[in-house]
Formats: sequence, C-alpha cells, structure tokens
Amino acid sequence: MTRVVTFGEVMLRLKPPGRERLFQSPRLEATFGGAEANVAVSLALMDVESRFVSAVPAGEIGDACIGELRRHGVDVSAIRRQGERLGVYYLENGANQRPSKVIYDRAGSSIATASANDFNWNEIFEGADWFHVTGVTPAISASAAEAAIAAATAARAMGLTVSCDYNYRAKLWKYGRKAPDVMRELVGLADVGIANEEDCQKALGIGPGAGVKGGSLDSNAYCALAERVLDAFPRLTRQVITLRESHSADHNGWSAVLHNRKEFLKSRHYEITNIVDRVGAGDSFAAGLIYALRAGRDDQAALEFATAASCLKHSIEGDFNLVGSKDVEALVRGEASGRVQR
Repeated sequence: MTRVVTFGEVMLRLKPPGRERLFQSPRLEATFGGAEANVAVSLALMDVESRFVSAVPAGEIGDACIGELRRHGVDVSAIRRQGERLGVYYLENGANQRPSKVIYDRAGSSIATASANDFNWNEIFEGADWFHVTGVTPAISASAAEAAIAAATAARAMGLTVSCDYNYRAKLWKYGRKAPDVMRELVGLADVGIANEEDCQKALGIGPGAGVKGGSLDSNAYCALAERVLDAFPRLTRQVITLRESHSADHNGWSAVLHNRKEFLKSRHYEITNIVDRVGAGDSFAAGLIYALRAGRDDQAALEFATAASCLKHSIEGDFNLVGSKDVEALVRGEASGRVQR
C-alpha cells in the first residue's frame, strides 16, 4: 500500500470553552493540531495510509500528542523525540462581528530547532507516492525552512507528487528572511499548489490583481491570478485557490477554483452559517484534494470533493476534520439538509 507523507509542526491547542474570550473564565480546553498533522489525520480517517513527520519532545505532553495522532490512525514512526518543548497556540473563537484570534507560543519548539539532517528522507519516503508540506513550517525558523526544502527535494527525486499549501502566517516570519525568498524555492519543487489570494501575494509576491477581493468571485480575475502563479512556477501542474467570503465570524461563503494549464474550473459555492470552528478548514481542503486526486478522479470531481470536505470541517470543533469519505460524498451529492439519520 502506498502512503502520503506530511511534514511540519504539531502543537498543543488551548482554547476557552465555546465563544468565551481568553481567560474570561479559568478554563482552557487542551487538544492538539497543526497544519500538516491536520492533513495527515484527515487522510487517515478517509482510509489513506498517512505518515506524519515532525520533532516532538520526550515526556508526557509529547506522549499524549503522539498518542492522539496514533488514535486517529496516523503513522507516527518517523516523529523524532527531541528538543525541549512542544509549540502552543491559543485560540479565541470569534462570534458575529468579533473575529477569531490566534496567539502563538512556539519559539524554540522541537521542530523549530530540528535540522534537515535529523531526518532520513529516503527511508521516510519509502513506499510513499505523495508528500505534502505547507508554508507554516518554513516560517517557524531557518532550520525548519531548510528541512522543508530538503524534504521536498528528496520527495521529488524519489518520484513522489509534491503538494504545497502556501499558508502565509505573518506572525511567524520573524527570523530575518522574507516569505517569498523561502517560499518561491519550496513552491518551485511542487506539483500542486494550494492557496488563497493573500497567500499568493504575501508568500510568493504575486499580486492578486484587480477583481480579486477576498473570495468575491470574479472568475476572470482568479483565472488570471492562477495563470500568473503557473507561469512563475513551471513545475506546477495545478494551482488551486480557495475563496472565502467572510460575512461574519459565524457566516462565510466557501468555494474554490482550480487551473490545470488547460482548464479553469470552479466548485460549488457553500453558504456556511453558525460556524462551529473554522481552524483547519484549509488543511481539510488539502486532504480532500489529495485523497481525490490519488484516487484517480478528474480535476472537477477532486475540486468538488475537497470543497465539500472543508465545508464540513466548519461544523467540527478542534483542528481535525473528523469525517470520512462517505460523509464528504454525501455532501457532494447534495445531502445538505442536516436531517437526523436513523
């Protein structure tokens, strides 16, 4: 059986109950999450063999983190037990016109201090056919950026398909290099690019152009943006752009487009109301896209599957998208009433 490999940081996630503000009450809910770990969990729940590669400290917190990933079916055999601490992020869930807020506490984490030489990529990629990484990992530290690029280079040399979610995080790029200086090298190794319009601009330095406004879909403008990215990175076979219309913290429009150098494709549009948790929605999209493309579905079907998978994530608390492929297929078929299944 072939597998998908992802590489990045997994963190302790601390969040007040419900829609409370941070420290409004003396309670924080402790779970785990992180971009590439989220993708690995989603794929495992869709019965895809997935391996997550990272560095996690020894001790009880690291044990609990690895145990949680293992519980969802993720292969954790390539996680290094080293470093001093697990990164932490605090999430304050927004409501109505109050936005959600993320505060990072991940400086000096195990993955931030790991080096490319800590990982035997030829061994890690044995039996794999797909490698996924995001722009979060190279933003953590210079050594994490080197490790991400080394991983993608090795994956390409071994014939794996490489996907990259550009995932620009302004709060993380603090170690002296600008995002495009690193990300353009990483994306240059990828076959499939995933982004929103801000990621293209901030991570790659490719401006969105007129008509691209935070998910308000002007098809021609988004087609032009995808073409600019494809022109800049000739190895890319597909550029996918997710489109989020943020009406409020509780109400978003959600869709996506895909350019494969031959066609420009658009997904169904979802109006998502009463959002439970939108963190991890992009990761669930990436996982859905990987799942569908590996299964041999055409690009339109893969785009619809990925968009539906990420739509469902908005209804689930926590970083992980706790749905299987049958749940996603039901939504793709139009079963969206939410009626009780008996």
